[in-house]
Amino acid sequence: MKHGNRKYIDIFLQQITGNFFISGILWITIFLGCSFGSSGAASVPDSKRLTFVFYNVENLFDTQDDPAVNDREYLPGGEKHWNFKRYIKKINDISRVIKELGDSKLPEVIGLCEVENEMVLSSLVNHANLRGGHYKIVHFNDRDSRGIDLALIYRSDEFFLLSKVLIPVRSSKGGIYARGILYVTLRSGNGEIFHIYVNHWPSREDNDAAKERGRQEMARALRQLTDASRVKNKNANMVIMGDMNDEPGNMSLSGILGAVKPGSHARSGLVNLMFPAQSKGEGSVKFRNDWQMLDNLIVSESLLDNQGYRVEGNRGFVFSEEWMKFRTRKGQVSPDRTYVGNKYTGGVSDHFPVYFRLIR
Repeated sequence: MKHGNRKYIDIFLQQITGNFFISGILWITIFLGCSFGSSGAASVPDSKRLTFVFYNVENLFDTQDDPAVNDREYLPGGEKHWNFKRYIKKINDISRVIKELGDSKLPEVIGLCEVENEMVLSSLVNHANLRGGHYKIVHFNDRDSRGIDLALIYRSDEFFLLSKVLIPVRSSKGGIYARGILYVTLRSGNGEIFHIYVNHWPSREDNDAAKERGRQEMARALRQLTDASRVKNKNANMVIMGDMNDEPGNMSLSGILGAVKPGSHARSGLVNLMFPAQSKGEGSVKFRNDWQMLDNLIVSESLLDNQGYRVEGNRGFVFSEEWMKFRTRKGQVSPDRTYVGNKYTGGVSDHFPVYFRLIR
């Protein structure tokens, strides 16, 4: 364990011990709001189903200048000529994605990345498509110089907020990474505790070795947290979601974090629900005509047993409707992004959301 990250984790634990312990232990888990489509779902009442989602929404900025961050690119006079009309269209589109993904009811928990501030989140949850979900917002301003943050929204009629904190992660080189780990603890209506880690790890840009090291150090910090939880209770429910900028089989996720395929046993107690979709050639991002599963959903093995809530189908899914896709003249498909460079293309996001569903 790196001493720098141990320091931050120890401080975090000290901060929340006055708030809650469960049977003398701190539970740490991430829950991703996801939904499975209609297959096999009709036999499970909505009251016994929870949908968890993660969505990289590709630079959801407002149109106001924030002097605390470098948001000039997304101002009306900036390089991308961002304006109120484009902003409203993006809010409309994201809310539509979430509503359609929820199928018969709105998703219960949604992790987000690349959001500028709480104002854009408020615009989203108060949109007519989502207003019926009575969503509450969890958001912290992070260190990213561009001002893009992590966030979580959850249905307040289904969950009660127990704890929230943004955990900084220290680099082995001495600095602190631009984005930490958002940790939120929720209690469901039946009394189960869900510990949710939302992540956005360093990018794959130019195959930068320093950024790869950064992804591995983020994984190491996350593993320290999940291991600490399992020491307290081997059945602790944990859910990890995020844009890791790595695929399920990469070293950061399968090696350091130790998240294995569904059906396998892991020393870490963690299972990556996106392995099955990846094995079928699916992905959440298209890069140079190749699908990549960079958005991951990972749960503890306790969510794959028959006690309380469990993952339906033991797998996660990529959500993509036709209107969310861009097709070339040759018929090649990719997520319909909002911008290509500085050219406005009017799509929703350069990522598809990923999701899973819990049933009991």
